[in-house]
Amino acid sequence: MKASKRTPVKAAPREGKVVVPARAEPAAANFPIVGIGASAGGLAAFKAFFSGLPVNADPRMAFVLLQHMDPNSESRLTELVRGYTRMKVFKITDGLVLQPNCVYIVPPGFDLKFLGGALHLLAHESPRRLSLPIDQFFNSLAQDQGERGIGIVLSGTGTDGTLGVRTIKAAGGLVMVQTPATAEFNGMPRSAIATGCVDYELPPAEMPAKLIAYAAQAFGKPDESSTAARPRRENARQLIFALLRAQTGNDFSRYKTSTIDRRIQRRMAVHQIDAVERYAKFLQQTPEEVEALFREILIGVTDFFRDPESFSVLETQCIAKLVAEKTKDGTIRIWVPACATGEEAYSIAMLVAERMEALKVRIPVQIFATDVSRHSITTARAGHFSAEIATHVPPERLKHFFTAEPTGDGYRVKKSLRDLLIFSEQNALQDPPFAKLDLISCRNLLIYMRAELQQQLMGTFHFALRPGGMLFLGNSETVGNFHDQFLLLDRKAQLYQRRELLPGLKVGEMRLPTLPIQPVRVHAANLSVPATRTPRELTEQILLGQVSLVAVLVDSRGNILYLHGRAGKFLELAAGEIRPNNILKMARAGLRQGLGIALRQVARTNEVGRWPGLRVEADGQFVTVNLSIHPVALDWDIDPESRPYLVILDEVPTVSPIPQPDTLLHTRRASHDRTDIAALQKALFAREESMQSAHEELASSAEELRCSNQEMQAANDGLQSLNEELKSTNEELETSKEEMQSLNEELNTMNAELGVKVSDLSRSNNDMNNLIAGTGIAVVFLDLHLRILRFTPPAKAIVNLLASDVGRPVGHFVSNLVGYLHLVEDAQRVLDTLVPKEIEVQSNSGTWYLMRLHPYRTLDNVIEGVVISFIVITEIVLARLALQQANRVRRMAVVVRDSHDAVTVQELGGGIQAWNPSAVRMYGWSEAEALALNARERIPAPLRSSEMIKFEELGRTRLSEPYRTQRLTKAGKIVEIWMTATCLVNESGELYAVATTERAIRPVPDETAMTTS
Repeated sequence: MKASKRTPVKAAPREGKVVVPARAEPAAANFPIVGIGASAGGLAAFKAFFSGLPVNADPRMAFVLLQHMDPNSESRLTELVRGYTRMKVFKITDGLVLQPNCVYIVPPGFDLKFLGGALHLLAHESPRRLSLPIDQFFNSLAQDQGERGIGIVLSGTGTDGTLGVRTIKAAGGLVMVQTPATAEFNGMPRSAIATGCVDYELPPAEMPAKLIAYAAQAFGKPDESSTAARPRRENARQLIFALLRAQTGNDFSRYKTSTIDRRIQRRMAVHQIDAVERYAKFLQQTPEEVEALFREILIGVTDFFRDPESFSVLETQCIAKLVAEKTKDGTIRIWVPACATGEEAYSIAMLVAERMEALKVRIPVQIFATDVSRHSITTARAGHFSAEIATHVPPERLKHFFTAEPTGDGYRVKKSLRDLLIFSEQNALQDPPFAKLDLISCRNLLIYMRAELQQQLMGTFHFALRPGGMLFLGNSETVGNFHDQFLLLDRKAQLYQRRELLPGLKVGEMRLPTLPIQPVRVHAANLSVPATRTPRELTEQILLGQVSLVAVLVDSRGNILYLHGRAGKFLELAAGEIRPNNILKMARAGLRQGLGIALRQVARTNEVGRWPGLRVEADGQFVTVNLSIHPVALDWDIDPESRPYLVILDEVPTVSPIPQPDTLLHTRRASHDRTDIAALQKALFAREESMQSAHEELASSAEELRCSNQEMQAANDGLQSLNEELKSTNEELETSKEEMQSLNEELNTMNAELGVKVSDLSRSNNDMNNLIAGTGIAVVFLDLHLRILRFTPPAKAIVNLLASDVGRPVGHFVSNLVGYLHLVEDAQRVLDTLVPKEIEVQSNSGTWYLMRLHPYRTLDNVIEGVVISFIVITEIVLARLALQQANRVRRMAVVVRDSHDAVTVQELGGGIQAWNPSAVRMYGWSEAEALALNARERIPAPLRSSEMIKFEELGRTRLSEPYRTQRLTKAGKIVEIWMTATCLVNESGELYAVATTERAIRPVPDETAMTTS
């Protein structure tokens, strides 16, 4: 039940004796707060708990009691607790601030939350909704108080408190549970214990002592921070890491120290160990504690659709597009590392399944859910969750993807959803990752790691994702320095997309802007070069010295993609992390600010920008630089943040002023010797010719050198191309190797999953075989064509089957059933109508069976044949026949009893077996007296011989006509009667008795008037 839908209300005390404590400003409590939850049988557990508290000392804690109660009934819990504790007991009102050594009880009809250091009452939304008050309070207590929150689960039915103890344990708190054997109702304790988050299982009376000792150890001692003790604690911590690594194979040395230390300190408090060094020795001697610490470190809070807004963004921006892209061809591949007990992985699977159902498509889906904890993977693989998931999973999804357990203690994932996931043990930091993934969901794992470990994991994720694949992180996590490799799609949901860095540029793929060419300024000082330089080297040096352009290719963030020219005057490496090189971080003073503004402006307008006359400080001097930035047009599509820009830095040379002479030069001699002038002119002309010739030779040599240089350049280009091809081949081989490792890991994962399924199938098959063998029921399974698929051993005696008969039509076999010839027709009718049929049949051996024919349905409700079962009902049939015979006898007895004639049954020896009421009235003997007589005693003496002859003839002929005779009464009187005798024979046809019907010819005297002879 979500708190956002509830309204805080104030509850007035219902009893005049309740004392309301003074209000105080809410603040974080500096003492432990203990939440105690119970349901049925909780009163006795509360009594035992508070009776165990010391009577002469204060526990220095606050206790909050929560119990499932009828909102319309009065609670007597307050008076009960007051009778067993010296602490003050209060009924909670809204906004109450807790004080130590006090007990607080929630009034009926309200739920409770702990927010901002105070208690807040919330009215129930609706009586129909699932109310989990213990979970709700435990969750708020853990979020508000962290390690000072303590949860105790006592007797009760259901599973309330299960999710809450996970939250408390994840926050570093303590969890105690009543021993199921001592609980009046053990549903809640057993459910909490199944989470693996319980620190103590104790009877309620023994809990206070452990609780007080734990609080004294965990909160009663100051933290040891002396410098001398630090080396010892660090050595002990490293030993603990080594023990964990040796036993579990996982290295936690690069996780955040504060997180690991909190988990270690908690385990120390549980075992009452006050020094890390002693706890390390305890670990060496107790392997079970190493496993317990390992599970303690891995504990995390996870729920279905945790942070619903983020999952909504994932559904619309990732899952929907992913399913639409894969509709025609392809497989959806998703990885959920650190999946814990699987809630997040199942949530993503539900989103994928819903999207495919909405588009009415079926796409192969592989969701790899991995974790380093075997216990977590086993729980996730089972797919069984407590009833509390109804508070996180919408009702329509709960109905569509889950099946309620018959026992009512939770839900199980349906097979259609379970088949989308593959669970496996894997360490995302050490084992090879999966490859070519469409989505990686790794939420709330990076927050426990140091920066270097986060960067390693980001590199793994970037490799594992296909181009354009998505990365889904927790709300408090980012990709860090990998922002150049992941494009942020939604900041609040932390949804990223893998993007490719700008690939190697090729000629024709990029259109560079036309650059302005500055005129070459050559000064006399530049002509002073060593004589060993060739004219080409001289010319190149002059050009390079005068054309001072520096060009840098960057993206919109300033990351350097290519650098041309000597940029040392303008750029320098910044201290610290240097990957990737960024021009904004490397720009010198005077250039950095203007460069950032200019780059953002050009990225926004996509037009060439020029900023002349920037003064840049370089080596203690200032130089003037003209800055221009040119957008680069590409022949392929690329995201805006990766678009390249060409930054050009042109240093403006400083022109030295031409010195002016102080005095005019003296006029040279006006007259020269014409002869000398002519000689000089001739010599000058010769020199010019010589220079011209040298120049031509130099030009020819330069041309030859240019050709040689071009050839060498061509050869160099060829070698460079070959080198690039070899490098590319090497990278492809390396990638192939990594992909093979990923494929191998994937195969290992699927093999482990299949191994578990085979093991489960084998176990189920063995259970089924033993179950059928134990019941002795004969079962025959037929396919859609009524061919035998398999049968149980008892069926051999009914249908004459052998092991080699599998696959043959059932109509080919002769059954041992008496008078039943419609087996094939009945089986076909059941297959056609899907209506089961039951028939009672008898075998040749006389055994009766109830034959049941019903359709064979798979878990997906698909009909695949017919199941014929034979249940022995011989005893039932015989009992039914006996009952029918008994009913006939009973009806005959009624007739005999109500007859007006005297009816008797006589043995062949004369003993009387039956005597009806009319015989009592006619002869005077009661039934008990008559049964003690012999038939001879009722015959008058003169007739005894003839009567005995008639009985002997009746035994031979078994035929008798009515005849007249006489019989004696109890009073000795003779009665004239008509007698009819009937022979009684058994199942073998043997005479065993004679039944007589006797009717008086004249009235019998009143019995009261008769006297005994």
